[in-house]
Amino acid sequence: MISLRRQFATLLLVLLAALWLAPRAHAAAGAYEAELPADLATARDLCALVPCKDVFPGATHFSERKGQPPYVEAYDNDSAQKKLLGYVMLSTDITDTPAYSGKPVVTLIGMDKDGRFVGVKVLKHSEPILLLGIPESALLKFNGQYLGKSVADKIEVGQSRPDENVIGLDAISGATVTVIAQNQVMMASGSAVARQVGILAPTVREPARYAETGKRLTWAELVQQGTVQRLRVQPEQVGLDKGPEPFIELWFGDLNHPDLGQSVLGENGWHNLRQQLKEGEHAFFIIRTGGKESFKGSGFVRGGIYDRVQVHQGADAFTFRDLDALNLYGIEAAGAPSYNESVIFIIRSSAFSAAYPWQLSFLGNRVDRATGTRSFTSFDAPYWLPAALLQGGRPTIDEPDAPWVRVWKTRAVEIALFAALLVAVTVVYALRETLTRRSTHKNKWPVNAFKYSFWAISIGWIGFSQMAQPSITQVLTWFHALLFQWTWSLFLSDPFIFLFWIFIIVTVFLFGRGLFCGWMCPFGSLQEGIYKIARTLGLRRFQTQLPQKWHDRLKWVKYAVFFGLLAVSMFSMGTAEKLAEVEPFKTTFLVGVLNRAWPYSLFVAAILGVSIFIERPYCKYICPLGASLAMPSTFRWFGLKRKQDCNSCKACATGCGAQAIDADGRIDHRECLHCLDCMVLYTDTKGCPPLAKERKRREKDGLEITPIGKNGYFIPIHPATVQDQISAKAAQGPDPRLPTAPAQPAHKADATGLRWVALELADHLWPWSRAGWASRRGLQIAGFSLALAASVAWVMAALGTLSSGAIIGWWFGWSVYEVLIRLSGKRYVKDGPWWQGQYRVAGVMDMLSYVGFKNLLIGAALFLALKAVAGLV
Repeated sequence: MISLRRQFATLLLVLLAALWLAPRAHAAAGAYEAELPADLATARDLCALVPCKDVFPGATHFSERKGQPPYVEAYDNDSAQKKLLGYVMLSTDITDTPAYSGKPVVTLIGMDKDGRFVGVKVLKHSEPILLLGIPESALLKFNGQYLGKSVADKIEVGQSRPDENVIGLDAISGATVTVIAQNQVMMASGSAVARQVGILAPTVREPARYAETGKRLTWAELVQQGTVQRLRVQPEQVGLDKGPEPFIELWFGDLNHPDLGQSVLGENGWHNLRQQLKEGEHAFFIIRTGGKESFKGSGFVRGGIYDRVQVHQGADAFTFRDLDALNLYGIEAAGAPSYNESVIFIIRSSAFSAAYPWQLSFLGNRVDRATGTRSFTSFDAPYWLPAALLQGGRPTIDEPDAPWVRVWKTRAVEIALFAALLVAVTVVYALRETLTRRSTHKNKWPVNAFKYSFWAISIGWIGFSQMAQPSITQVLTWFHALLFQWTWSLFLSDPFIFLFWIFIIVTVFLFGRGLFCGWMCPFGSLQEGIYKIARTLGLRRFQTQLPQKWHDRLKWVKYAVFFGLLAVSMFSMGTAEKLAEVEPFKTTFLVGVLNRAWPYSLFVAAILGVSIFIERPYCKYICPLGASLAMPSTFRWFGLKRKQDCNSCKACATGCGAQAIDADGRIDHRECLHCLDCMVLYTDTKGCPPLAKERKRREKDGLEITPIGKNGYFIPIHPATVQDQISAKAAQGPDPRLPTAPAQPAHKADATGLRWVALELADHLWPWSRAGWASRRGLQIAGFSLALAASVAWVMAALGTLSSGAIIGWWFGWSVYEVLIRLSGKRYVKDGPWWQGQYRVAGVMDMLSYVGFKNLLIGAALFLALKAVAGLV
């Protein structure tokens, strides 16, 4: 007993050491959340603020920012005979493509006159995995692969495909999403500048051929037709306080099409415009109808550049100078709104074609309200002439595949095999009763052959080869995405993790967390494999379990870790991901114990060392991922079978490695890891004590030995013999088939149809009850006040006067209260499928799981609704 306590004390000390060192690793990190100059996005002399020489070796002099999007020219000296060597660009001047953290990797890029990358330097990133899980040098090494490659090359993350002229880049193991985003940043930035300076030829598009009707349209008809579009930016989108007026509201539309041009400008105005346009030039108008912000921008005064407006078509960006702008003296379309700023812009590039889709971009800076820092951003509105206004309709566009699509295509065989494996595991487990009936307590190979095979595949292929270990950081990311901004492409970029989570979500609600945790988790399988191998090597006499009373206390630690990480993530996702180093997964599978600082490697070694003597110690006592999956496991549809005699027989409990069976024979499905040993005993006529006793009685009396029925007893020879098989002690004990005693809400006893649906909704949304009012009146009254306050908070959020953080705080507070109030009056939860009416008494953890999961879904729905109407800051 003392040695066990020492082992756990050592494990805890190592954990604390790792967490203690994490902030120091943060302090030593180079580019992680580095502080950048406040005027980096606007300063003319970019290279006075950032080390341009680091990305362009040999250059000694750099120009001020030029062009749109901006770039800097690099020279060999500052004399009159200086020689242009190439260009330097800041990635966030061109694109704000987010990486896995949801923030862009700010990158300085050097490119020579031939379009070849000569230098790359990451100035700032927000990827915690590159701080703790993977060394920052891995990103530097990845970026080094671009040196010498041309912006004209087709570069992708993954294997090279010479037959398709694709140059492959080696990814960073465990940071696939980050490097895919970085590749987009590199290629988009390089291409944008290369097209400006003539390295890449402009895209050739067929000019538009207009279908004229001669009809003059009103403003409302133009808007309904989609030939006039609106771009509206709210104050909170740029980090300002929400107000009744937009930050800026613009309306814009095509003027080259005769019907549209004459509807907007009138016949004389449109003909005057046509006389000023040359062949291949294109005109469109913009008016500002709201906001105090000018779309002309400060750059217009400075150098004749409209630095707040661009047009994008495909990879091409079109900017405007004062010579590209004409006065717009009025709009002739009936019903046009009043405006306080207007202009007609002319696109003079032959690369533009009105037949193809394009977008208007309003460029600006977003202020982080927490830190005050500014970041480049753009707000876009799409535009495409209706097919009816073009001869032959809209052209067919061959859009390149999204990066995540390319990942799925290039790894199609591996992905298909992985999907087939997950399906196979699910099918095998669904047929568990067939397998367990063919097994005995002395021969478990019909089950173990599958289980051990899946363990081996999980450790070797999924863990070490594909590095597809699910993590609590993904739970936190999904949680935040569900509440704030769901981005499918972010999750689809890593197909193995994406498919794994589909498997986890489905099986958790079908069977509980045990199928993933017990059969498919790479680290869990590694612990179990070490325990089994140690037993085979003769260490069985040293293997033990914690006393049940200590197990019952320590099993709550993982829930505390999970809730702690969840709470921290609401204030700082970066801090939460650093604290998530409590998971040994990165060290084990992504980076390797030999490639990390000693506290992390020692932590893994301690866990695996203890696993020799105690079965799955990390899974049972620390794992926050297991805790997050255990909570919805409360509502799994299909549980493991129990019989009445299980309440007095201790055979299953004694052999349960997860210690998930209590003294009454009940299985806690939140703790169960689905080893299926208890299911083997359930039908084993020689291993299950009640069955063995009945078998011996029948053999002695010369009675028939019938098969074992679904209830776990011999099929009766006569109708009365079922009860004869149940011992008197077991018959008087609790029913172990439910995790807790059965319960039946009185108000739902005879409800059917629509009345049942109405009562079901009321049960979920209305926590108060008559029983609670009688027993905890003060708590009930206090709850009405809290419910009112929470409702007011949501209304304030809808009006834009309360932040999302405050709303989440209120929602957490309400959830805690709801747990208390339901425990005092509605102390029951459903067991099994939600559409059925099987209820049981709720324990504290049952109620926490139910209220937490329910309110997460309700909160996410409310957040999405407010987001949809732009009501949440």
